[in-house]
Amino acid sequence: MNHPKKILVVGPSWVGDMVMAQSLFKVLKQNYPKCQIDVLAPGWTFSLLDRMPEVTEALSMPLGHGSFGWSERKSIGHKLQSHRYDQSIVLPNSWKSALIPWFAKIPKRTGFIGEIRWGLLNDARKLDKAVLTMTVQRFVSLGGDVSEPQPPEYPVPSLQIERAGLTALREKFGLTNEEQPLLGLCPGAEYGPAKCWPAEHYAEIANRKMTEGWGVAIFGSAKDQKTAAEINGLTQNRCLDFSGKTTMGEAIDLMSLTTLVISNDSGLMHVAAALGKKLVALYGSSDPSFTPPLNSQSKVITLNLDCSPCFKRECPYGHYDCLKGITPDQVNAEIELLI
Repeated sequence: MNHPKKILVVGPSWVGDMVMAQSLFKVLKQNYPKCQIDVLAPGWTFSLLDRMPEVTEALSMPLGHGSFGWSERKSIGHKLQSHRYDQSIVLPNSWKSALIPWFAKIPKRTGFIGEIRWGLLNDARKLDKAVLTMTVQRFVSLGGDVSEPQPPEYPVPSLQIERAGLTALREKFGLTNEEQPLLGLCPGAEYGPAKCWPAEHYAEIANRKMTEGWGVAIFGSAKDQKTAAEINGLTQNRCLDFSGKTTMGEAIDLMSLTTLVISNDSGLMHVAAALGKKLVALYGSSDPSFTPPLNSQSKVITLNLDCSPCFKRECPYGHYDCLKGITPDQVNAEIELLI
């Protein structure tokens, strides 16, 4: 089918991956300007999808990342039959993620072969990791024809913020000085400590910028509150600590008010990039060539140690040198280049 009118995208379950998926949505709209794009994804991603104008509707995927749920997937698929989708694009590589489009009897079901998904997918693509070296390239390639040259060009994600509500948001969270430059810190990483720059380094940068008259805001989930409190304690509690105190939507909108962001390789790093923020991104156990910030105003710092990237949640050697070795002076030098 050359011109699908209704497309169902089975979305990823990570914040960063969902941000990068917007590049696919943009390409679909370029290829098929009148198409409807619905995204099947966990409910917590809806605030991200609401800020992507390419998406028509977000559909709730109630099953968690590790849940198989055959009967639930079958029920969801049967309910989706009435939507009469022309095509589905399955972004996760698991076998179970391809079940719902198959149960929904969507005529064209596109995705990488992944966990031997012949039959479930009838437009199954072979993933050449040597050619498609970036996650965003893999997503975008599924939006084109299999015969198109690879790797594909990709538009960068760009989250859209409704400016009307920002004044009330400023008042709610204490950002009353609109003239003051604001530094955003994202010290957490859902994946694990091998992605986390030390709290004392974040605090040193925060203290430097506050001496220069900047405000500092810490972003993160409830899981990041301990680290945020440690950073704030080392700055005499002068930071605005938003960790665990905002919805995802509020965090995105608040981050749009920052002047510059420092972040581990995390979902919030990709959010900052998609907001067009000046950004210093810190990489330890992960590979910046695989999931870089998709933003021309970003600076990546990685030490390229022999033991990295290891892609482990915790340092196999226990020293975390790939992150501890990145000094505040190095980060501050990149900040000065950006501003």
